Amino acid sequence: MATLLSPNLLIFRNHTRTMVNQKKCGLPEKIISCSCVPSRPNSKIGFYRRDLILFGFSSSAALIFPPSGYGTEEEFKMASVVDDINAYSYLYPLELPSKKLVFKWVESRKPERYSSAAPLSPDARLRIVSERVDIIDNLIISVTIGPPNSQFLKSKDKGTWTAKDVADSVLADKAALRITSSQRMSESSVLDTHASEVDGEPYWYYEYLIRKSPTKSAQESNIYRHYVASTAERDGYLYSLNVSTISKQWKVMGPLLEKAASSFRLLPPTEDYVPPYKDPWRFW
Repeated sequence: MATLLSPNLLIFRNHTRTMVNQKKCGLPEKIISCSCVPSRPNSKIGFYRRDLILFGFSSSAALIFPPSGYGTEEEFKMASVVDDINAYSYLYPLELPSKKLVFKWVESRKPERYSSAAPLSPDARLRIVSERVDIIDNLIISVTIGPPNSQFLKSKDKGTWTAKDVADSVLADKAALRITSSQRMSESSVLDTHASEVDGEPYWYYEYLIRKSPTKSAQESNIYRHYVASTAERDGYLYSLNVSTISKQWKVMGPLLEKAASSFRLLPPTEDYVPPYKDPWRFW
């Protein structure tokens, strides 16, 4: 039997902090059922490598949480991902029992170093280092890394950055077409932002809508994707977790995606960590 120290979580929309009770589990194929007790608003939160390493890179062990916005008796199950190459972790949903939903995730992009990752724009600043999708339920979870955009983050002191400026910086570099930053920004609409300190480091959270493609025909509400994201900075680069679904599914999927976004943490690097600035010419 191994002792699993459950992580503290930041609930995205109402900013309530919760502490998950410590449980014990046996690996593999064990479910951890957790009850949540509110903690003080100024308490520090975060994932630790010793808590998550028991899961392995993509473990079958899972956590069960009562989602915000749902009935008090309702729970959903989540699993942990740890990427040692880029030194981060997050949780993603596996099941929503009340809706009889069992998500069918496919790892469309396995974790890889920044230098070999797929770019999101022609200038290759922002790159996808990992991604998983559920095609049936139209869900996407991706992690991107890229340098700050000086148009929005003018200071090198991240303590002065606002969540809105961080969101604008990331979204300005998130475009598949060769268009200007202002045109990229017009494709997206930021709905909400806030920041929080985790273990002495700032994390910026934001919710936004984005069109599937920048075309004149893309005006109806059902062609928008609804995102929540969490961003942190390390070694001069922004690490962002983006989770999304189509707008019409947000009422059901939103609380699960918010939980996933709020779980994102940068981890202490190990010997497997590859910083984004290392060997920029290397593509394998």
